[in-house]
Amino acid sequence: MTNHDKEDSQSALRWFLDGMLGVISVPALILMATFVGFGVLCRESGLTMGQAMFMTATIWALPSQVVLVGSIASGASLLVSAVAVALSAIRLTPMVAAWIPLVRRPGLPRWRLLVMSHFVAVTAWVWAAMRLPALPPQARLTYFAGFAMTLSVLNLTTTAVSFQLAGALPVLLAGALFFLTPIYFITALSAAARHLAEQLAMPFGIILGPLFFHFQIGLDLVWAGLLGGTVAYVIDRMFRSRR
Repeated sequence: MTNHDKEDSQSALRWFLDGMLGVISVPALILMATFVGFGVLCRESGLTMGQAMFMTATIWALPSQVVLVGSIASGASLLVSAVAVALSAIRLTPMVAAWIPLVRRPGLPRWRLLVMSHFVAVTAWVWAAMRLPALPPQARLTYFAGFAMTLSVLNLTTTAVSFQLAGALPVLLAGALFFLTPIYFITALSAAARHLAEQLAMPFGIILGPLFFHFQIGLDLVWAGLLGGTVAYVIDRMFRSRR
């Protein structure tokens, strides 16, 4: 190994470790707290600890995990459960599309992007959008890997521990922990919004979601996101054209 290779390896290790330290933050701690509630939910739904940990490791998106647990508890078929989880995970597609330009650079193997895209969920995406632009391009994917992989391992541990301690945790407290997730998502996404379309899409979705649910419109969340995002985009384009 040449001196240049050694320097690259040391630099990569330093960026990875710096990313690991990112879990010492409010977003990561809030997400870990919500996974306490998920472990309790799995145990109360009759799942095993292994199944709960498998869902955390492979799905890695708390709303989709809750949807799967609910489908299993209701006795839904495997096909129906798979479709429900897939539909709930569609929201991650634009996040991955916005994440790739942040970490992609010339010469970067595609398989690395494919592997790390598994860890792109709301918390990691918001954190990446706020932190990665200030870093050198060659350090971004390694830095993201340190944060995302460490967060994943910690939440696997949280799922297992909370599952085992479910009997000692009050049900009301376990349920309340779930509300930390939407509260954090709203505040974090608002802080990360830079363009008018991003700033308008969230309030439109917050208004349309409950309305569609109240009138029992099928796929209410999908329609709220599609309509709210489209209207926000059109308004943004109108303001830009006037400038």
